[in-house]
Amino acid sequence: MKILRSKRTHSGIRIYFREKYKIDIKYMARTEITTRTIATAEAFGLGVDDERVFPVCDNVEINVEPNDVIYTTGDSGSGKSSILRELERIFADSCVNLDKLEIDKTKPLVDTIGKTLEEAFELLSRVGLNDAFLFLRKYTELSDGQKYRYRLAKLIESGKPIWIADEFCSTLDRDTAKIVAYNVQKIARQLNKGLFVATCNTDLSEDLSPSVRIDKRYGKEIQITYSANTPSPTCSLIKEMHIEEGTSKDYKQLSEFHYRNKNMAPARKIFKLIRGDELCGVIVYSWAPITTFGRRQAMGRVIKPKELNALLCIISRVVIHPKYRTVGLGVKIVKETLPFSPTPYTETVAVMAKYNPFFEKAGMSKVALKVPDEKLLRAIRILDARGLESKFIASEEYNLKKLQAMTPEQVDGVRGTLADNYHPRMGKHIGEIAPWGTAYAPLGANGKKMFFDLVKKVSLEKLSHLIHIAALLVQTSVYLIWRKPDAS
Repeated sequence: MKILRSKRTHSGIRIYFREKYKIDIKYMARTEITTRTIATAEAFGLGVDDERVFPVCDNVEINVEPNDVIYTTGDSGSGKSSILRELERIFADSCVNLDKLEIDKTKPLVDTIGKTLEEAFELLSRVGLNDAFLFLRKYTELSDGQKYRYRLAKLIESGKPIWIADEFCSTLDRDTAKIVAYNVQKIARQLNKGLFVATCNTDLSEDLSPSVRIDKRYGKEIQITYSANTPSPTCSLIKEMHIEEGTSKDYKQLSEFHYRNKNMAPARKIFKLIRGDELCGVIVYSWAPITTFGRRQAMGRVIKPKELNALLCIISRVVIHPKYRTVGLGVKIVKETLPFSPTPYTETVAVMAKYNPFFEKAGMSKVALKVPDEKLLRAIRILDARGLESKFIASEEYNLKKLQAMTPEQVDGVRGTLADNYHPRMGKHIGEIAPWGTAYAPLGANGKKMFFDLVKKVSLEKLSHLIHIAALLVQTSVYLIWRKPDAS
């Protein structure tokens, strides 16, 4: 009989009920007759033909709902895995088991999950694999912790209402285990999924916030504790972290984990997030560019260069150590440092903000989406037709290999495509890579013509870099802004 899920008492308190299940697990054991077993039985006064019963659960009543977070723990051999298997049997087709997932180990992660690229980004970002370089790795190239996170993404993708995980996080270091535990219970509850796990580790209760905790001891001894099915408010490790002012050395220490590059624009302020002597994250506030899309819409007017530095700065970099991703540290470091920004207004432009809106969660307002320039989109389509596949041209290595395999006439066709579709940002970059001049000096007012001439002369290495820049420029980026409460 199905029991009502909840009712409200006269005092207004809601009482929750779970469905009751009886779990009876026993193992029958009988000695195999061999010369040695007979001798052993005689030595200890045992009957060789005796049949022994080993109880794990003796008609134990467990109250469970499919969206519960169940944390079963106990010593190895106590029977916790047997209980988990029985729960999996009870809920049968509603379950997906972490250990039984099909994993494609031959392709980059981004090609093995999600029906679309956007869905792949979302699923991988949810579990902390939100590094652009990780998207491109294969499963076999991941660490143990990253493999575990990827399997969690596959659990989500399955659509099954109950997720099963035996030996939960047992192969991970304890910090990573707590981060994964916090993250998976948060996602399960957001999606109204059940999470049934078993592990000999007893240190995950705060981060899992189980609604049902089963402590299994040897023999028939068992203790079951019920709690409200509410998510853990924060990962336990965050309590050990604090923010303080940092330096460019702090950024350089984490720069390899940023999806763009290691270079950093001149900084006005740098803050770091630390835990003991461990650097967990860095945020860089830089001088705002003279122009950027979305600013006029946000400010309601054109900002003159002479007032720019006093009015605006930009968040140019936010880097969280991969170990600590998806527990809210991006939101934390932005939200807690914005009040100490050096200017009344703080802006940022981000590509990943489409998939991970942590700037908005930190209090910034999304103002505009940058639509790619039609000329550049046309150039990308033509390059694709010339053999430079659009999905790969963000890789300079790929571009160079393709160019080196082309005939001189084919390379000239690529040069012509770029030259005919001039964009100021590409003009800046060709100035930087040209053998003479600075970023802007060789272009000046006649930028388009000089760009055309330069494209015809640069090396294949520099041409591959220009194609890479074109690929970045057609990405859709988001402009966001934040205003100090006392700003006029």
